[in-house]
Amino acid sequence: MTIKIAVDVMGADNPPSVLIEGVINAVNKFSDIMIFLVGKQEIINEKLSALEYPENSIEVVNSSQIIEMSESPSKALRQKKDSSIYIGSQLVAEGEAEAFVSPGNTGAVMAAGLFNIGRISGIKRPAIVTLFPSEGGRTLVLDSGANTDSTPENLLQFALMGQIYAHLILNKTEPRIGLLSIGEEKSKGNKLTSETYDLLEQDPRIKKFIGNIEGRDVFSDKCDIAVCDGFTGNIVLKTTEGTAFFLLDMFKKAFKKNLITKFAALIMKSQLKEIKNKVDYRQYGGAPLLGVKGVVIISHGSSDKTAIYNAVLAARRNVKNDIVREINDIINREGEGNEQGE
Repeated sequence: MTIKIAVDVMGADNPPSVLIEGVINAVNKFSDIMIFLVGKQEIINEKLSALEYPENSIEVVNSSQIIEMSESPSKALRQKKDSSIYIGSQLVAEGEAEAFVSPGNTGAVMAAGLFNIGRISGIKRPAIVTLFPSEGGRTLVLDSGANTDSTPENLLQFALMGQIYAHLILNKTEPRIGLLSIGEEKSKGNKLTSETYDLLEQDPRIKKFIGNIEGRDVFSDKCDIAVCDGFTGNIVLKTTEGTAFFLLDMFKKAFKKNLITKFAALIMKSQLKEIKNKVDYRQYGGAPLLGVKGVVIISHGSSDKTAIYNAVLAARRNVKNDIVREINDIINREGEGNEQGE
């Protein structure tokens, strides 16, 4: 079976040529994927002419418009219907592609997923899931920014979607779910966490709820999934990114101080590379938008060829594991899907 993935190569920080290289690396390695490259045809074709790739593995889909990072997402999506984000998401909505990857305007990609592709029946709000490095391998945090305001019912659905994702993608038989709060005790937190705690504790579809967790637990081996509202999750994400860059920069400066530290860096080269790879967002490719009727991978705006290569692989894994159907099944179990959200 050929997995068809639409990739937006416009509107990111890096030029289309860099992103196209990542796509070509993916199709050259995996024979079961076919890519729709969405963007300005003349730019894409010029780059493709200098590259080698399997016949019929690439199809160029022209788009004349770009949604810039600074634009209002919903307004731009309405006004620019020939943009790469709009057309890429429409390929999924119309069944031409099974997944959409974009490093463009995050808000516009989310809006395209929500309005063009649409929600899975019963899903009240979609959620962005971000993979964080941890002592146990990886921890999923969701929502990481799709919703600034959430209800306890939203967070319950985030937990259910995260449980499916951790099981199928991270191979966790019964992933441990923690509720991100300001203390481990059930009484700690606000009204949202208190009411969500009760829902997670009582819902029979939740297999292993371990209670409240604190921010530091995201990086330990205490849980596999950290559930929170998108406002909190995005702060965790941005703070973590900033801390990682700060520490890596401090390491670089420390090892360049003198001959002894330079020699120490040479000895520790492989260990330092391992640490760098573990905190490097490019190795994760992008963040899936769970809860929509197709696979959507939101890549970092500064994605390079490595990040796009891994984003295509993430889309491939999601399609192969039938994430959308699995989420639909668990959300609509016991009739929950009969209640449509706002």
